[in-house]
Amino acid sequence: MRVVSVMNQKGGAGKTTTAMNVAAAAAESSDVLLVDVDPQGSAAWWAGRAGDDLPFDFAQEINIANLAKLRALPYDLIIVDTPGSLEKTGVLKEVVKQSDFVILPSEPEALSFQPLLHTVETVIRPLGVDFRVLLNKLDPRVPGDEIDAQKLIDGLGLPRFRTGIHSYKVHTTAPLSGSVVTQYRPTRASFKAINDYRKVTVELFAIWANTPRNVGV
Repeated sequence: MRVVSVMNQKGGAGKTTTAMNVAAAAAESSDVLLVDVDPQGSAAWWAGRAGDDLPFDFAQEINIANLAKLRALPYDLIIVDTPGSLEKTGVLKEVVKQSDFVILPSEPEALSFQPLLHTVETVIRPLGVDFRVLLNKLDPRVPGDEIDAQKLIDGLGLPRFRTGIHSYKVHTTAPLSGSVVTQYRPTRASFKAINDYRKVTVELFAIWANTPRNVGV
């Protein structure tokens, strides 16, 4: 079993969308639980809109002390959605201690990279947990912007997913209906949207195939 946390101390980076949709893509082949530890409860609100229709299990857990119990649960993968705030460093450290891997969604903008670096340097690297930056909200109409963002991340010395997540309108409306990427109505755009998340999930599993599992610090 693996525990993956999704975090970035910059608000609006797409943490909850990433957590919900990676969970959905992973649930096509694994038993998945998504845990929301963000007091704002964005994932909990989304899950509430879905009712019983999510393809994975969901739980809200504000008591961080209970995270140590996650490994006793009967799942292949547990994904943890975290607070997006520079004031929650202590909470994030406790989450990372219980994680095997961290996904860091980031918008492809230069001003987004300073809080990203802060999260990496103050929270993740001191605990020695493996991580990857996931470029998010990429404009599919401007492939040059994606290449430029990749170069910026590489220049910062941060490991990243080869796959990025592109911005489609269907992503912004999905929380209202409680749907996740594997449940989108079939269209050309939704096919591309789900393909992004499936590629990220395949890459994630491939990373783990060659990486020893963290058991907490």
